[in-house]
Amino acid sequence: MFKYRSFIIVFLLCLVCVCYVKSVLAGDKEGHLATEVSYPDMVLIPAGEFFMGEDTRYNWAFMLAYNIYDGPEHKVYLDAYYIDKYEVTNEQYRKFVEATGRRMPICWNDARFNRPNQPVVGVTWEDAVSYAKWAGKRLPTEAEWEKAARGTDRRLWPWGNKFDKSNCNVWESGETGLRETKPVGSYENGKSPYGCYDMGGNVWEWCADYYDQNYYLVSPVKNPAGPEAGTQRVIR
Repeated sequence: MFKYRSFIIVFLLCLVCVCYVKSVLAGDKEGHLATEVSYPDMVLIPAGEFFMGEDTRYNWAFMLAYNIYDGPEHKVYLDAYYIDKYEVTNEQYRKFVEATGRRMPICWNDARFNRPNQPVVGVTWEDAVSYAKWAGKRLPTEAEWEKAARGTDRRLWPWGNKFDKSNCNVWESGETGLRETKPVGSYENGKSPYGCYDMGGNVWEWCADYYDQNYYLVSPVKNPAGPEAGTQRVIR
């Protein structure tokens, strides 16, 4: 599963957001937590298997045009975890900047991307990791991101198997005429089976993994965390 948009937006505008997870308490094999445990604006992704990747149903012309390959499909088992329901907002990230003195994202100078409830953009992977630690969380692995986005029924998009641009904010639609991000959670019909928003559009999110186009061929079945080394990180 992938987000539909031109890769050009990443290089020109650095539109990269952050998305975070908390691991479920050790010893809870079924992914159930004590009733008193609660993480506002996070959703529980239960332990279990899902199919990661996709290599049989894509339009190959589309894949070549957007420089995308997400295969081979393979079965993955993940322990239970919590993941943020929404992309991290400018308002949330500003608190981190003020508390730590971290650099201000360059996109805050652009009125299309700097409103409080829009997703923070223009952050590096190192920025994202630092914010996660400050917030008491961590970046999701690519596998954790994908399961949260598509569930366990092998769907292609968070909402189903047919692309529908009315369910997400994509660069190509430009419905506002301004090519801007939307406030997080704007697309109710675009949320994932677990209730996560904007995983099919708006902006890319950083994952913890190093990137290797051949990793799916050798990745472990249980809790894959990406290659041990590399020069690039995964965005989804």
